[in-house]
Amino acid sequence: MNLLSTPPEPVGSQQDEQEQFAQMPLTSHLMELRTRLMRILGIVLVLFFVMLPFANRLYEGLSRPLRAQLPANATMIATDVTATFMAPFKLNFFIALMIAMPYILHQIWQFVAPGLYSREKRIAIPLLLSSIVLFYVGIAFAYFITLPAVLTFFIHAAPETVAPMTDINSYLGFCLKLFLVFGLTFEVPVATLLLILAGIVSVETLVAKRRYIIVGCFFVSMFITPPDALSMAMLAIPMWILFETGLFFGRFLEKQRTHS
Repeated sequence: MNLLSTPPEPVGSQQDEQEQFAQMPLTSHLMELRTRLMRILGIVLVLFFVMLPFANRLYEGLSRPLRAQLPANATMIATDVTATFMAPFKLNFFIALMIAMPYILHQIWQFVAPGLYSREKRIAIPLLLSSIVLFYVGIAFAYFITLPAVLTFFIHAAPETVAPMTDINSYLGFCLKLFLVFGLTFEVPVATLLLILAGIVSVETLVAKRRYIIVGCFFVSMFITPPDALSMAMLAIPMWILFETGLFFGRFLEKQRTHS
């Protein structure tokens, strides 16, 4: 089933591409996959070692929202001897992975593209680029908006007799989880479009189920965010808005498919 109705292309050329790809032996596919994986590993390691001298500064930047909320006599602590080294080390690897993400997705695309038809490639490329941008936007939203708000809530909710001193490993784990959750959540428009384009659901069906989807956004947020109403709302509301964005573009694509 075609995802979009587009002008027909020469059938012979499409079949030739598919046949050439199908006729490649399994060893050739495995060799190609190994090459792509080695390139991905190489770029991640290069970025990791390039940024390694700045690992402590990167962690200082990550901890800035927390340090801004701590009382004057409070500070971050390390409860493990290796934590002062491992926490910046882990963060450095995570940032290297995030910076390399466009290249990683490009390598994955280069591996799977020969098995796709030309019209499928035209659809996949904008969706791929959109997913990269939305992932970065989700991480930025988590760092600049959600994280300061959540930390402010938790710091001010602490009893006066308790001095908040967060372990650097615990804080890193909390931040990375938050970044990944928001990065993946911001892929909701892409996922919605894929479901519509693949014919799994229609725009009318999603509109009819909107109230249940909104409740589902809050239900999912309740389990994957810290246990407070603020964190849940700051994830569920963007999820809802992003779903509506995907629905809007889904209507546009369905109209194009109908008129074609």
